[in-house]
Amino acid sequence: MALFPLFKRASEPGLLATRLTGGELTYTHLRRLGEDRPVVTLCGLRVLPDDGEPLNRWARETGASRFRCSTLLNQGDYRLLGVDAPPVPADELKNAVRWKIKDMVDFRVEDAAVDVLGIPEPSDSAARPKRLLAVAARGDMVQSCMARWRRAKVPLCIIDIPELAQRNVAALLEEGGRGLAVLSFSQAGGLLTFTLRGELCLARHIDVSWAQLQRADAEHRPKLFERIALELQRSLDHFDRQFQALPLSRLVLAPQAEDLGLQGFLADNLYLPVTELDLREILSFERAALDGLTPAAQAACFLALGAALRLEEERP
Repeated sequence: MALFPLFKRASEPGLLATRLTGGELTYTHLRRLGEDRPVVTLCGLRVLPDDGEPLNRWARETGASRFRCSTLLNQGDYRLLGVDAPPVPADELKNAVRWKIKDMVDFRVEDAAVDVLGIPEPSDSAARPKRLLAVAARGDMVQSCMARWRRAKVPLCIIDIPELAQRNVAALLEEGGRGLAVLSFSQAGGLLTFTLRGELCLARHIDVSWAQLQRADAEHRPKLFERIALELQRSLDHFDRQFQALPLSRLVLAPQAEDLGLQGFLADNLYLPVTELDLREILSFERAALDGLTPAAQAACFLALGAALRLEEERP
C-alpha cells in the first residue's frame, strides 16, 4: 500500500527505491527470487551538488529508466493517522476516509493524496470497531515530487512512506505469531514501528535525531538515551493497551553508523529483548552492492532498502 502507485513497464525485474533528503540521495535496487533471500544489486549514497541537473546525472549513470522506481516522502510531507473504519463498501472506503480526516490535517483534503492501510486485528477485535491507518499528503507536494523525477527522466511507479519501508524489513524478521518493534534513526529523528504478520500496526516518531546522538558528549548522551527509553516505554504501554492479546518478541535496532552504546542501554532499561540488525543477515548483496557496505552505509540506506522490499503484488 502506497501513495499514488503509478504503474510503468520496466525492462528489468525488481524495484529501484530512492530517498532524497536535503542534498543526499540514497538508492537501492532489489530483486526477489522465489523463496530465497532478496538480492540487492545496487546500494549507494550520492551527495547531490546544486548545479542544475544532479538527479539527471545520477539517473543516467545508474540506468534508472530500466527499472520500476519508487521514492520515499520525508517526515513532514505527509500525515499517518489512525481512524475507525467507516461502514461503507470497499470501493467507497478511501473517499469516506478522506472526509473523516478533514479536521485532522492542516490542508485541504479535497486536493490531498489519500491512501488507506488495514491494521492487523487483535484476538478480541469482535468487540471493537475495525481500525485503519490513513496516509494523507498535500496534492501539490505529491505532484511536485513526481515532476522533479520526471525532469530527471525517472518516471515513478510508487510514492511511499518510511513507516511502510521499515515495515517491509520487519516482515523478514518477525517470529511466527508474535509482533515486532523496530527502531531506526535518521537526521529527522527516531522512527518506531510495530508490525504483525508483515503489516503495520502502529508507528511513533521520537524527537531525537542521529546527529544529536553523535554530537552529544559523555555527559549529555545518557540523557538522550533516557529520553529515547522513556518514549519507547510510553509507546510500548500504548501498544499493549491497544493490542492486549498480541505479544511482542523483541525490539530490533536498525543499523547505526557507529556504536554509541544505545543497544546496551535499552537492553538494561526495557522489558523486551533488544537486538541490533545487520542487513546481511536477511538480504543477499551482489558484489557491486556489497563493496563499501559499512555500518554507516547500512544506516544511510536502511529505509531505501526497506522501500525496495515492497511486494509488487500488494495492490490489485
